[in-house]
Amino acid sequence: MSALICGSLAFDTIMSFEGRFADQILPQQLHILNVCFLVPALRRDFGGCAGNIAYSLKLLGDAPLPMATVGQDGAGYVQRLQALGIDTRYVREVADSYTAQAMIMTDRDNNQITAFHPGAMAQAHITAIDGSEGASIAIVAPDGRDAMLQHAAQLHAAGIPFVFDPGQGLPMFNGEELRTFIEQASWVAVNDYEAQMLCERTGLDLAALSHKVRGLFVTLGAQGCAVWEQGSSTVVPPCTPQAVVDPTGCGDAWRGALLYGLQRGWSLTRCAALGNRMGALKIAAQGPQNYVLDFDPASM
Repeated sequence: MSALICGSLAFDTIMSFEGRFADQILPQQLHILNVCFLVPALRRDFGGCAGNIAYSLKLLGDAPLPMATVGQDGAGYVQRLQALGIDTRYVREVADSYTAQAMIMTDRDNNQITAFHPGAMAQAHITAIDGSEGASIAIVAPDGRDAMLQHAAQLHAAGIPFVFDPGQGLPMFNGEELRTFIEQASWVAVNDYEAQMLCERTGLDLAALSHKVRGLFVTLGAQGCAVWEQGSSTVVPPCTPQAVVDPTGCGDAWRGALLYGLQRGWSLTRCAALGNRMGALKIAAQGPQNYVLDFDPASM
């Protein structure tokens, strides 16, 4: 089964701050914010939503098709994907540009501050979807603004069901644009913070939003996931991880599992349970693409 994954490929520079952001930021001084965080640990990983989701889905045994752009420095990333057995026919290089870069700082409570340079991602719309890709399902994950708008419309026109996953890209869109995404999508996946912003921008609460799609998923971190169907919500409990090491990429691991279950016609709660299992697996490993599967997904 093939899933088209529209999103970013990026290099993640991940830094660990041993304190708490809240202890370093004075709320009454936010208008003149000037802080420095000492980060003793630093590493560089392969990341980006498309790469992370493709990695998760490949681990589970499916055939992901990432659709993304890289810059002149992205050859190594493409070679890595190919070495993993991931089809890169829809990954294009943009000359005179860098691959997207995320600088992510995590504190001791797993709060994160991220700076993001889009680079080649801003040109992701140069690859169009016409229905010939052979995908049975897709996801529109954080990407260039034009790419997200165009790929959602193209998937809808081609009759390919897709998950709308606005993620960090949600602030780029106004209420009307977000409502259009939702009308085009079959499913919506957001975390609890994004869910709040989505409701505020669209003027619709979660129950109302769930009536417009086949399913609405709100991931809740250590509290599991709320699955909304036709106005009703079911909370799927979390899985306890072996260790809490690094939250980077947990949401993408979860979304790979979601695509796996949806392709097999699983119930939405079963899809969420597999997502929770994959998120727990990922958080116990450093980096978004360094964990390994230790269970049979069909047993979920």
